Amino acid sequence: MSMIRDDRKNRITYIDLFAGAGGLSEGFSQAGFEPIAHIEMNRDACETLKTRVCYYYLKNRDSLGLYYQYLKGFLEKDQLYSTVPEDILDSVICETMSDETMESIYSRIDKSMKLAGVSHIDMLVGGPPCQAYSLAGRSRKCMDDDPRNELYKLYLQVLERYAPTMFVFENVPGLLTAGGGFYLSDIIENFKSQGYEVKYEIVNASDYGILQNRQRIILVGWKKDSGHSYPQLRKVTGRYCVGDIFNDLPPLQPGESSGQYKNSDINPYLKESGIRNEDDVLTWHVARTNIDRDREIYRRTINLWNNGRKRLKYSDLPNELITHKNTDGFLDRFKIVAADLPASHTMMAHISKDGHYYIHPDISQARSITVREAARIQSFPDNFYFEMSRTSAFTQIGNAVPPLMAKAIATAIREQFYKEDKNV
Repeated sequence: MSMIRDDRKNRITYIDLFAGAGGLSEGFSQAGFEPIAHIEMNRDACETLKTRVCYYYLKNRDSLGLYYQYLKGFLEKDQLYSTVPEDILDSVICETMSDETMESIYSRIDKSMKLAGVSHIDMLVGGPPCQAYSLAGRSRKCMDDDPRNELYKLYLQVLERYAPTMFVFENVPGLLTAGGGFYLSDIIENFKSQGYEVKYEIVNASDYGILQNRQRIILVGWKKDSGHSYPQLRKVTGRYCVGDIFNDLPPLQPGESSGQYKNSDINPYLKESGIRNEDDVLTWHVARTNIDRDREIYRRTINLWNNGRKRLKYSDLPNELITHKNTDGFLDRFKIVAADLPASHTMMAHISKDGHYYIHPDISQARSITVREAARIQSFPDNFYFEMSRTSAFTQIGNAVPPLMAKAIATAIREQFYKEDKNV
C-alpha cells in the first residue's frame, strides 16, 4: 500500500545532518517542513543554527519583534535565547559525528522526537563535507588518506536507524569521479540495501532563482513501494542580473559598514526571492579593509570587465603589483562579481581568506563584497543572521546549500507527501 499522505494536517519532519549554517534547513523550513534535529560539528555554525531556531520559534508566535531587537543590538544573545524553550534550542546538536559519538547523538535526537510528539522521521537531509570529493581537495591530499571520505557511512547509519520515507543527499559533482567512481557507487548500493530506490541528478542553482552558477549532485532516495519518486523540480526562468543583488545596498568604502538600506524600494528580484522583506533590518554589510595595492588591482579588474567583458589575468599585471611567485597558475585569482551577468561564479568558502575572487562591480567602491552581499548571492534572506566573526560568516556562507535551491527541492517533495493516495 502506498505511504503517500492524503492528510494535509500531518507534519512532515526531518533531520539535517552535517547541517553547516543551515542552508538546506532554511529551504525545507520555508517549504513547511518541521526540523527535529540539526547535527553539526562547527561551533560557530551551531550558534547560527540556534539563532535561526529562535527566529522560527518567535515567528510562529508572532513575536519577531524580539528577534529584530537582537539584530539591532538591543538584546544580548543570551537574552534572545532565553525567550525560547531550552528543548527547542537543544534540537541543534553540536557534535562531531563519529562511531564514538553516535549513541549520544541518537539519544538527543530521540529526546527531540519525544518532545515534539513524533514517532517517525519523514525526511533525512544533508551531505558530508564536500572538500574531500572536490577536484581541488583531491589535488591537495590523497583521497585514501582523508577520513572525510568515510563520513557518508555515518549518514547511512542514521538512515538505517530512523528509516525515513525519503532522504536527500547533497554533494559536489566531484563525487562522480572520486575514487574512480567507487564512493558514489558504494553510497548508492548501501542506500539500496536499506530498501530505497535511488536516483541522482546534477543540479545548477542558477535554474532555481539563485543568481549564481553552482552545480551540485542531488541524490534522492525513497522507500520502495512508498509511491514516491525523484522530485520534479520547477525551474525559474532567468530574467534578472547579479546587479539586482546590490542595487538597494548603500555603497561602502573599504573598512566601512552600514545598517541602513540605500532606499526603501524592494526590487522585483529581492521581493520574489524573499531575500528582502518589509522588516528592513540590515546586518553584516561590513566591508573589509583593503590595502592600496589590492584596490588598484580591483580597479583594473573592474575596468577590464566593464570596458570589454574581459577577465584579468594575474600575469598581465605590472611587476609592481605582482606579489605571488606563481604567475603560471591561478591566473584568475582576482575576479569581479559581474553585475551584468545572469549568474555569478560559484561562491566558495575561500572568500573568508581575502575576497580577491569576489570583487564588487562598482569601481567607485573598489572593494571585495560584504558578508551580506555574499549571503544574497547564496539566496539567504536578509533576516538570516550569521553568528560569530566575519571570517566565520564568510566560511559558513561559502559552504552552504543555497536556501532557494533547497526550497525548490523541498517544495517538489512536499507535493508528493500531500498527493492524494488513489490506492487507498
